[in-house]
Amino acid sequence: MQKVFDFISDPGHGWVKVPLKTLAALGIINYITRYSHMRGSFAYLEEDLDADLFHQAYEKCFGFPPKYRERNAGKKYSRVRGYDTYDITQRWEKMFPSST
Repeated sequence: MQKVFDFISDPGHGWVKVPLKTLAALGIINYITRYSHMRGSFAYLEEDLDADLFHQAYEKCFGFPPKYRERNAGKKYSRVRGYDTYDITQRWEKMFPSST
């Protein structure tokens, strides 16, 4: 499992980039709020609540905290703000459409 995660920030907020499969493995994929974002197979966990939930779950699972690599957008807003709102149900439906 990945051990270094990008912490992306801009002047107003920050997010931790985590693969959706990691959230599923930790058992927290359904507990992420709509304040986070998603793009492709990654979630971008908002720093105030969801990133903390991830940090605690990771540490509980592995016995040590995840490591973070800083990615700062400087004075501009991060493109993460324009990514889809986190909605795992909607993502699942796109990935696995029903046969009806």
